[in-house]
Amino acid sequence: MDVTNIENQRVKVQEKINNIFDDRQGLSGCCPIKDILGRFGDKWSIYTILMLGREEKLRFNELKGLISGISQRMLTVTLRSLEEDGLVTRTVYPEIPPRVEYRLTELGQGLLLQLLQLADWAKLHIQEILDARQRYAQQ
Repeated sequence: MDVTNIENQRVKVQEKINNIFDDRQGLSGCCPIKDILGRFGDKWSIYTILMLGREEKLRFNELKGLISGISQRMLTVTLRSLEEDGLVTRTVYPEIPPRVEYRLTELGQGLLLQLLQLADWAKLHIQEILDARQRYAQQ
């Protein structure tokens, strides 16, 4: 029996999903993918990564001004998490007052490319999503 391209693609997608939840790495009780996605999958991390990708390097207040609605505390927490995960570097210059700049690491640049693909998908399907929301609200 021949397998069509669409059927073959579904199988590959299922294999990838199954590999995500495969526990042969000995991490039982903790899904590493869930942990990682949870760390930088929130809106503030995504906005921060996108802004740093757009501007290359930014100071804290510049970044805060570019991310509408983020509090100083939330930006601090977000930057620390991204730095801890190796996605952002923080450089302190010995000046008075100290100058601190943030930029994406090579790992952060790789994530940025994935986020841009997601953003392209969202842009391509925005009208379908808005129409679906409107249909749902009318139920």
